[in-house]
Amino acid sequence: MKFETILEEIDGFGRFQIAILILLCTSRMVLPCHFLLNNFIAAVPPHHCDISTLEKSSEELFRNLTQEQKLTVSLPVREDGEPKSCEMFAEPQFQLLSNNSNRTDLPTVWCQSGWVYDNSTFISTLATEWNLVCDKKSLTKTTNTIFFIGVMIGALAFGFFCDKYGRKTMLLVSYILSIVFGFSSAFANSYILFAVLRFFTGFSLTGISIISIVLTIEWADISHRSTIGVIGSLAWSVGYMLLAGMAFLLTDWRTLTMTVTAPLGFAVLTWWWIPESARWLLANGKVERAQFYLDKCANINRRQKLSREKLETLSNIEVQENQAKNYTYFHLVKTPRMRWLTFLLGIVWYGVASTYYGISLNITGFGLNMYLTHFIYGAIEVPAKLTIYCFLNIIGRRKCQSGTLLLTGICIGINIFIPKDLWHVRAIVAILGKGLSEASFTTIFLYTTELYPTVTRQNGLGYTSFVSRLGVSIAPLILLLENVWTLLPQIILCSLAIISGLVALLLPETLNVKLPETIDDIENPRKKDVSKESSLIFLEVKSQLG
Repeated sequence: MKFETILEEIDGFGRFQIAILILLCTSRMVLPCHFLLNNFIAAVPPHHCDISTLEKSSEELFRNLTQEQKLTVSLPVREDGEPKSCEMFAEPQFQLLSNNSNRTDLPTVWCQSGWVYDNSTFISTLATEWNLVCDKKSLTKTTNTIFFIGVMIGALAFGFFCDKYGRKTMLLVSYILSIVFGFSSAFANSYILFAVLRFFTGFSLTGISIISIVLTIEWADISHRSTIGVIGSLAWSVGYMLLAGMAFLLTDWRTLTMTVTAPLGFAVLTWWWIPESARWLLANGKVERAQFYLDKCANINRRQKLSREKLETLSNIEVQENQAKNYTYFHLVKTPRMRWLTFLLGIVWYGVASTYYGISLNITGFGLNMYLTHFIYGAIEVPAKLTIYCFLNIIGRRKCQSGTLLLTGICIGINIFIPKDLWHVRAIVAILGKGLSEASFTTIFLYTTELYPTVTRQNGLGYTSFVSRLGVSIAPLILLLENVWTLLPQIILCSLAIISGLVALLLPETLNVKLPETIDDIENPRKKDVSKESSLIFLEVKSQLG
């Protein structure tokens, strides 16, 4: 448990740590662009049946009609007067040209020759490309579920390989795979091929998601972990808002998909300057490489390099952590306290992810333009992150985690009872709930890295990411339940937020506590002090007495 002492000597929050944040910024901005891409590429524009078959059957009569009149005699209308999207008359109803004609009880059939789409907002989407409307409408949300299943499985894979082969190596693998599958999906010529490629795109992007947060946190000292976590997460919010602008300018789904993937090419170039985690190197007995990066950190932060006494400390850590290289997911549930911790974090992560994406994927129904709603949802995350940053170091991680989840559930619950006519009030409550859900997500990432020990931290994040993506993959399907009962999705999301918020109260507090290095630090926790200085003194005295 000496790594924090080493970090203090070479500065645990200096120019070196800021450089890591900047180098990872580009790839972290790409994540929300892909994770929320379905909001735009799978949008379903207004549409109605193609009436060309009716025109051919009565070509002479149709010839002298205006386009509006042709639609009148060919398509039934909804209560709001707009043409129905999935039905057409079996035969032209010319009597409807009279205003007094009765439209009820006229025979209709499903669209016979495809659909005509309104291209004023989108040139092309998945729905218009492969006619994913009417009885195939659910397939647009299914692509999102498939993508997040890939993310879910990727979390397990990258969690294991990152602990085995290192953070930096697997980050490069994630970059390259994301570029290959991201661009390939833009050229898919069938829905099935697109769905498969999106699965592997989600699988690949997971590496960026879980490795970037771990690298930044493991290089930060105790007092600046929350600062590093919040500042790094701002890149997500920037990418979130940029997606709204790019989607507004690029209304073809293929072009948009390639555009949001392209920045990863620059991320590959910056990879060469990203350091490996010194914590991971020490936990796996790679003292010489750890010494190289620690000296590099000291040099950039304008501090003295580690002395020979510190080299001896590093050697002791190597002996202590020599078995770390064999840790697997099994060790997350092997011992009682680790098992309980893993169980609780699984519930909290599921609730956090489900509510966050349940809100983020629902950008219609609030009386605002979908691009504006998406942008505001991204913009509200910035003050939410800055606010939660202040509270993290004042009231602690546990209260922040529980409080934000409970308040998110309350916001969702309030919107259940607000009439849709009061769209401006509903929009304000939804935006507030979105900010709170983001605050809960920011907290849980930092909280999890502080709860799991170094030897299983990446595996732990892999597991929690798997559970969260399980929740995310189900979120689009939950939203489909509005076809059963309009309020059902909101009731489910509200319940998930409140339950997970209550469960979060059972987790231990990590404010001003050293990062655990081994499983023994979890099973036999040391006494916590309220300040970093007192914690260091306590550990030093205990080691001397030992």
